[in-house]
Amino acid sequence: MIKIIINEQSSGHIHSFEMKGHADFAEHGKDLVCAGASAVSFGTVNAIIALTGKTPDIHQGADGGYLKVIFPENDEKDYDIQLILKAMIVSLQTIEQDYGQHIKLIFNK
Repeated sequence: MIKIIINEQSSGHIHSFEMKGHADFAEHGKDLVCAGASAVSFGTVNAIIALTGKTPDIHQGADGGYLKVIFPENDEKDYDIQLILKAMIVSLQTIEQDYGQHIKLIFNK
């Protein structure tokens, strides 16, 4: 199962997200859940970099199955970054609705 942990402050500010595990929906290379979650998360990071000019702190596992992204606080581009992250959450929740046995979002406040 892919677990996506969204770390929020009490104010609702998203400080980081961490994605770990494997969907095991289908064999490697044909796993639609993995492909969808990866496309959404990496697309989000790429959009933040391209649209805000800010590069978050990114940590990846050597063999896949792990991504952690930490965002700056009190940045002049914070509104834009937070909006892009909220769009990511909506997309991942859409995947979770149909494939909840393979992907789970967890919110830590």
